[in-house]
Amino acid sequence: MRDVLALVMAGGKGERLYPLTLDRSKPAVPFGGIYRIIDITLSNCINSNIFKIIILPQYKAQSLVEHLEAGWNIFNYALGHYMKIVPPQMRVGEDWYRGTADSVRQNLYLIERETPQYLLVLSGDHVYKMDYARFRAYHEEKGADITVSVIEVPVSQARRFGIVEVAGDYGITGFKEKPASAKPMPGDPRYVLASMGVYMFKTQVLMDLLHSTDKDDFGRDIIPMALERYSLYAFPYRKENRVEDFVYTIDEDGSRVRVLEPRIRDSSYWRDVGDLDAYWNANMDLTGVDPIFNLYGTKWPLRTFQVQYPPVKTIFRNKASKRTGMALDSIVSHGSIISGGIVKSSVLSHNVIVNSWSEVCESVVMADVEIGRYCKIMKAIIDKGNRIPPRTEIGYNPEEDRKRFTVTPRGIVVVAKGTFK
Repeated sequence: MRDVLALVMAGGKGERLYPLTLDRSKPAVPFGGIYRIIDITLSNCINSNIFKIIILPQYKAQSLVEHLEAGWNIFNYALGHYMKIVPPQMRVGEDWYRGTADSVRQNLYLIERETPQYLLVLSGDHVYKMDYARFRAYHEEKGADITVSVIEVPVSQARRFGIVEVAGDYGITGFKEKPASAKPMPGDPRYVLASMGVYMFKTQVLMDLLHSTDKDDFGRDIIPMALERYSLYAFPYRKENRVEDFVYTIDEDGSRVRVLEPRIRDSSYWRDVGDLDAYWNANMDLTGVDPIFNLYGTKWPLRTFQVQYPPVKTIFRNKASKRTGMALDSIVSHGSIISGGIVKSSVLSHNVIVNSWSEVCESVVMADVEIGRYCKIMKAIIDKGNRIPPRTEIGYNPEEDRKRFTVTPRGIVVVAKGTFK
């Protein structure tokens, strides 16, 4: 993969994730306790042996840049490895990045300096595990100029995605951005093929396309235009992607954990965490005995900046109170203290304190949050730095919650950063 350059789109405003994007871009939103969303894409690159990466941020990028500088300073320039963070520099005009394709166009000089054989265009705000080496092999087997990774979604959801139409050999015959209606995939009228925002280009093909038009977006403009001139194929993600990892189980007597043979898992998982409900769902997918998306494999590790906090502590208050600090089917990050409270099916980030007689259920709690005594929190997202007063209830009374917080269509309550100080 030495001749592949990855371009990571990291400039999204994330308006549908507001208020989580009040002070940060969408790729910088915390995820899974200790990660930022962009860590997933970058980990896929490293695990696929891609060590030449350009990240293109734009809106409210300071949090993202600080995280990348602190946690991803792992590249050796002497070996030809690098990760470059390239905000808009207005080298070719007076505009900020006007879209995904324009962000690449404004930085073609960096590509020309590197002269890679292939350009891998990625989104920095999706959750999935993908072997880009298999993606590249498929691209070469098809003799494609451009390959688009696709995933099956119900026909009813077509208007949320860029929809790819294909022939029997998965050659692309059409591309429509968020259409009102769409042609089903071959062999199954219930589903359409949605673009995952993962593209492989022959370098010269992409450069020619960007030089020949001033259009700004890959999905809306560049891919449909390329159909007239180039060979495009779809990569059926759930069929072709393979991520092999170890799976851990507990012996029947509960005494020890065994490592099973490597098996394929997570290979078909993909989530666009573009809105608050999808973000909450993706975090909940990490919890439980056998999570839908597994963070604990060893052959496909997810990397991030590791904050130096002490281990998790649980506190048994006293026999009279009959309160035990415990977490069930949850992820609890280091620095956190569960002091006589109960946490169920939740994701807690760094430095979270859950005080006595409080219950946190099916919730995402970000860093530096303290939950006072006798609180009841259900199906909530609590952003960092909040001090929840004792006896506060969140997620139990929708009408009252809407007066104070953001409440999603599904009923997830979102507490913005700094709401409780």
